Amino acid sequence: AGPDRIEPRPGWRVIETAIPYAKLLPRLREAVAAEAMGLVTEAGPTEAAAARGEIIPGDRVLGVFRNDFAVRALRACVPAMIEAPVRFHLAETPQGATLAWKTPGAVFAAYVDDCGPAIGEIGAELDPIFEAIARRATAP
Repeated sequence: AGPDRIEPRPGWRVIETAIPYAKLLPRLREAVAAEAMGLVTEAGPTEAAAARGEIIPGDRVLGVFRNDFAVRALRACVPAMIEAPVRFHLAETPQGATLAWKTPGAVFAAYVDDCGPAIGEIGAELDPIFEAIARRATAP
């Protein structure tokens, strides 16, 4: 445990792999597309740090969503849209890379008391899609 590792937390999934970061990143992008989801955002500090002469482990956050889910979420709960897209976090480790994400079910459950069950149902519907993306990306 420590600040240099992604540890499991309530509402999170964490998969440690032996797949090198440079191979897992394109596999994750491909898995998003293969599961009919959209790669909405992508950001990370690694390349910008390298441009400044700083070498840090690979680190990337990919925001994943799809317009039909966005429309339904917006109709169900405007404040919950701050959570879209739901993000995967990919971090390079000495052994390979770690893939982590807050489950959509946990992310959107926080809005059920204010907005009703429809927003929670969207999260629950997204959970197996995110699992499928992760399984596909991390498969041997």
